Amino acid sequence: MTSRLIPVAPFVLTVFGATGDLSRRKLLPALFHRDIDGQIPDDAVIIGVSRRPLSDEEFRNFARQALVDHVAESDLEGGALERFLGRLSYIAADADADPGWPELAHRVSGLPGHIPVYYLATAPHLFGPICERLGKFGLADHGRVVIEKPIGKDLESALKLNEQVGKIFPEDQVYRIDHYLGKETVQNLMALRFANALFEPLWNNAHIDHVQITVAEALGVEDRAGYYDTAGAMRDMVQNHMLQLLCLVAMEPPSSLEADAVRDEKLKVLRALKPIDDHNMASVTVRGQYRAGASAGGAVPGYLEELGSERSETETFVAVKAEVENWRWAGVPFYLRTGKRLASRVSEIVVGFRPVPHSVFGDAVGAIVPNRLVIRLQPDEGVKLWLMIKDPGPGGIRLTHVPLDMSFAKAFKVRNPDAYERLLLDVVRGNQTLFMRRDEVEAAWRWVDPILSAWRGAKDPPRPYTAGTWGPSAAIALIERDGRTWLEDGA
Repeated sequence: MTSRLIPVAPFVLTVFGATGDLSRRKLLPALFHRDIDGQIPDDAVIIGVSRRPLSDEEFRNFARQALVDHVAESDLEGGALERFLGRLSYIAADADADPGWPELAHRVSGLPGHIPVYYLATAPHLFGPICERLGKFGLADHGRVVIEKPIGKDLESALKLNEQVGKIFPEDQVYRIDHYLGKETVQNLMALRFANALFEPLWNNAHIDHVQITVAEALGVEDRAGYYDTAGAMRDMVQNHMLQLLCLVAMEPPSSLEADAVRDEKLKVLRALKPIDDHNMASVTVRGQYRAGASAGGAVPGYLEELGSERSETETFVAVKAEVENWRWAGVPFYLRTGKRLASRVSEIVVGFRPVPHSVFGDAVGAIVPNRLVIRLQPDEGVKLWLMIKDPGPGGIRLTHVPLDMSFAKAFKVRNPDAYERLLLDVVRGNQTLFMRRDEVEAAWRWVDPILSAWRGAKDPPRPYTAGTWGPSAAIALIERDGRTWLEDGA
């Protein structure tokens, strides 16, 4: 596989918030895996920055432990770990003060020919101040800045944040990362649609009945309770991850896979979403909050217990019936569902096709179940196409519903790279296809803001649901009153 990998130019990657959880769990392991696969140039440099005073060696020890915790032991052998740690250095600096920044500027400027990349793995309120200092100390020229969600908490704050970043970095140097877009299966959605004559002619309201997008987590908010109570499931998952998945399902074929060609088509989908506000909110949205229950074979507390509060209006579950008002999708509902403490951890897209117009088999063979395409994002990435076939054996025709099942792990027999591995090197390559453009983020907030406003104006609190279930009963009613049902685990 190494021979097929596209090489990248030498780079200097500065990670702000380098001692934080994202760096420890995702960024350092992702960079290490790309290193052992031969995709990081020998002279590439990684600089960690945070407020904590550490020596280079102390930061390397931090990185060593992160890799021991999150990388297979076999990958750490043969000198790979020490080679990677040798790339790392550290600078203590604060987003709100100048000390440390001249040293960072000196190190980066001392690497001519290296592409400068700045990853802001920090709290969002620091994005603006960090960018201002990158500009002040001459670090923004030709540099690329990566910012994580949440990009604002509403349209107003997103506009302000984008403006702060945009004063220092032009749009073609800004990479708004959504790690869901780096998942292999998400990218395979585009391959399925646009590289196979089988699907694209059927990808419209004449043949598709509905689409379900589920992002379910078995875990609760746990140590993120403080942040989560200011965000909720709508801001944390729907406004970014789930709307991006909806866009990839619903967008028109782009003229090419150039970044702006793809993002132009996604923007059209966001702008075509049917508005949801206080007039229709009650009939097309459900919000819930988990109570104590059982998960992974043991008792788990409710959201309020984890938060340490007697009351909260924050939703830990959202179900939405969305509609894309254009010719391709008129009349096709998109059911979105996400939540904490659900029955299992699963993220998948289910494309439900319309039933055959007439059965020639009679009643004896049983019901003909409509075809569906299931695209599993996690935990076991793969694709299933459910079909009706004849059950083997004599005695007449008996039909059964079975999947053509392709597990990526079984089909390709290689480790499935983490999304951050692809996205980090896409930044170095200057490929923005899998990153959100400013107008995409703002269009998503324009759709989400009226929903949040309608919820605030409603008298009903989030509906309770027991941890370890699939959410409040109202979410079942949301889809079943349309004559459909939620499909769990690709069934």
